[in-house]
Amino acid sequence: MSMDTIPKDLRGLRACLVCSLIKTFDQFEYDGCDNCDEFLRMKNNRDNVYDCTSSNFDGMIAAMSPEDSWVCKWQRINRFTKGVYAISVSGRLPPGVVREMKSRGIVYRPRDTSQR
Repeated sequence: MSMDTIPKDLRGLRACLVCSLIKTFDQFEYDGCDNCDEFLRMKNNRDNVYDCTSSNFDGMIAAMSPEDSWVCKWQRINRFTKGVYAISVSGRLPPGVVREMKSRGIVYRPRDTSQR
């Protein structure tokens, strides 16, 4: 597992609204999201980090081999990179980001389970 995907501190953690990867704000700004940065473009963009991540999330899953884990399959993260993931992330992506994802053929499934 790459040490870049593991949160460096327990304060200031945020979760990606698309894949639920957990990192610190600075890690998202410095490295972007390991799964979603090609279309979220958080790397070196503070505004996108604020818009595309949330500090309000529940639970954590440490995924060492997501492709083999039934928990990762249940959470729909089995095709993502190794790392720490939130079980539920509160918040929604801005409409412009959702439109761009749709134009790329990527379906946005909100990670917010509090609405169910």
